Amino acid sequence: MSTQPKSFQELIEGETPVLVDFFATWCGPCKMMQPILEDTARQLGEKVKIVKVDVDRNQLAASKFQVRGVPTLILFHKGKILWRQSGVVPAHQLVQLIQSQQVVAS
Repeated sequence: MSTQPKSFQELIEGETPVLVDFFATWCGPCKMMQPILEDTARQLGEKVKIVKVDVDRNQLAASKFQVRGVPTLILFHKGKILWRQSGVVPAHQLVQLIQSQQVVAS
């Protein structure tokens, strides 16, 4: 039996914090976020899930979370938004921010 979440909603309501990157394929700054997110994932490992959401393909999700510009990063834990920011965020700042939310063991 699989324990994989069946939906985006189930994923963001889980015990593990989820960092969602709302992006667009045509967006230059979004492309800059890819290696930053990879670095963040390497540093935090299983402590956080990182999910990319293409706003052009998932307009409903973008609309639900009022994403006006890309990239927009939103950190969820147990269904609540802990933090959100638009624009490029450096990896060290992201790691520090996620750890400071006290939902991730350092």
